[in-house]
Amino acid sequence: MKLETIFPKEIEKAKAGKTPLVIPVGTIEYHGPHCSFGCDTLIATGLLERLEKEKELIIAPPIWYSPASYAVAGPEKGTVHVEANVFEEYVKMMLKSFLYGGWKNIYLLIHHQYEQETPLPMTLACMKAAKTLTFEYLELTRGQGWWGDNKNKEFYDQLDEGDNPWNWITVLPCMSKQVQDMTGYDHAGKYECSILSALYPETVIKERIKDSDEWFIQNAVESSPEYGEKMVALCLEDLKKKIK
Repeated sequence: MKLETIFPKEIEKAKAGKTPLVIPVGTIEYHGPHCSFGCDTLIATGLLERLEKEKELIIAPPIWYSPASYAVAGPEKGTVHVEANVFEEYVKMMLKSFLYGGWKNIYLLIHHQYEQETPLPMTLACMKAAKTLTFEYLELTRGQGWWGDNKNKEFYDQLDEGDNPWNWITVLPCMSKQVQDMTGYDHAGKYECSILSALYPETVIKERIKDSDEWFIQNAVESSPEYGEKMVALCLEDLKKKIK
């Protein structure tokens, strides 16, 4: 189900049953002349649309603008960059509405700059927003000193049994380190173009690779939807285990 198309009755049922609410987080970023600007966001969204066919979840509208950085190209080539501290506050405010509204099983799914699960600015901003918000919520709802209160002396024993607050909001990569090791990871090259073309074939035009001599796109000529489907399958197998 998509959050923007359902109704209050379904939302309340989802919250009560702790149905996963998953938010794709991505960019508008230059990916060469052959690959669409929304590549990172589309990969996260496309994987969730596939996963929804196998697992009950609610897909929230994606976050398109974020800390893309100008590492690949500047704004003159279409990249839209939002400073990490500004982005963090935006994500925190968005998550606050969900958490205070009763959602306790939220995931942020990221593809951009997540090589080998290294937490770079976008991921760090999402992680920090999630954890600071969780602490604020706990202090507001349970009172200052809640953890030190004797009523919580079995806090750690109960983490794996019940309502673990550190799991209320989770940040995940589309492609875990294990999946990346089994396939490959790049920017607008063989691997990214393969998985994108499997999910959204119209967003990759291989004939345009020749329009640029940029080093990072040259092996995109080796990309294929068929290889992309193998990558998608590995991602879905991994995500099914982690989105609970």
